[in-house]
Amino acid sequence: MVHRIIEWSLRNRFIVLVLAAALFAWGIYAVKKNPIDAIPDLSENQVIVFTEWMGRGPQLIEDQITYPLVTNLQGLPKIKYVRGSSMFGMSFIYVIFNDDVDIYWARERVLERLSTVSRSLPTGVSPQLGPDGTGVGHILWYTLDAPQMDLGEQRALQDWYIKFALQNVEGVSEIASFGGFQKQYQVTVDPNKLLYYRLSVPEVINAIRTNNNESGGRKFEISDIGYIIKTSGYLKSAEEIGNISVKTQNSIPIRVADVATVQMTGETRLGIFDQDGQGERVGGIVVMRYGENAAEVIDRVKAKMQEVAKGFPEKVKFDIVYDRGELIKESVDSIRHTLIEEMIVVSVVVIIFLFHWRSALSIIIQIPVTLAASFLLLNAFGISSNIMSLTGIALAIGVIVDNGIIMSENAYKHLAEKYADWQEQQKKQ
Repeated sequence: MVHRIIEWSLRNRFIVLVLAAALFAWGIYAVKKNPIDAIPDLSENQVIVFTEWMGRGPQLIEDQITYPLVTNLQGLPKIKYVRGSSMFGMSFIYVIFNDDVDIYWARERVLERLSTVSRSLPTGVSPQLGPDGTGVGHILWYTLDAPQMDLGEQRALQDWYIKFALQNVEGVSEIASFGGFQKQYQVTVDPNKLLYYRLSVPEVINAIRTNNNESGGRKFEISDIGYIIKTSGYLKSAEEIGNISVKTQNSIPIRVADVATVQMTGETRLGIFDQDGQGERVGGIVVMRYGENAAEVIDRVKAKMQEVAKGFPEKVKFDIVYDRGELIKESVDSIRHTLIEEMIVVSVVVIIFLFHWRSALSIIIQIPVTLAASFLLLNAFGISSNIMSLTGIALAIGVIVDNGIIMSENAYKHLAEKYADWQEQQKKQ
């Protein structure tokens, strides 16, 4: 079979060259389409289930949330194992699937199971899926350089303007905010006043909750004009919260302000983010979606950041503290230079070793064609261009030319023997 292929190739050299040129062009197209990253993604094929139940201890979280979720999620198809982690106020479930499972198929199966498990959880507890990113999906970290804004205003700018804008970028799974203060209304109850007015904390909570909603109405017509009746009850200031009536005693309403202090403040924090010892900063983490091209996503995010910065207050700007794009560029450039150097060295060695330009050319031309064609396989198996895959290609350059050298030497030897036999026949005649 091999002899027939060689014979056919020798008789149809033009067709072989055309096929090689087509393969090379297809490989160049594959190079441009291949995802680029600095490091290979070796993380597990997982789906994260996050559940929040603030104010509860780890043991209660473990018993009432983590354990029921883990036991019910273990029956999913194509699953390896399920890990659970409980901490104060939060539960994390890591559902690990087989490597050949599509991540979005896995997320759909988890959502289906959660729809039935949620009924066995405490009232008001709602599990939710984590972002569709991987363990190496953090591609960009940024902070806000805003010397004239306090940390609460910076966090509000990040959560209500920057985050929504950057999440629309193609390839971005999530923008995780950090630092600063998350503004909230806090009601600090005085226990002595509650005792004096014979009230309880649940009564105060229920009064605030019931007063912070909309009341439905209806539509009616008068003189061919339609009117819509509704009541707007959303609380908009600390004064409105303080004026809420909790209970009426002797025809006198007891307000929230009579038993508690209402103020605008920041949510209780468990840590801070300090940058270079210069003080606290507010920022965000850009999480890349599973299977995306890291280099392209980073470029799109940076372009969007320039557009978003136009709407900033005065003297506010982005400060990028981690950019994987620079690492990707430096890593790929280093491997690219190594590939070029190895191609030159191998070509020179082949020319010196064979000392025949036609034989050397037939071998050297295999190097770029093989390198370009290798990216077809990288795309087929979903492997990105990173320091591991490109280094493997660089190490294989010497192996690429071995077969050509052996075939050329073998052909040259047979031709020499045939030529020697022909000369002897000429002498005999």
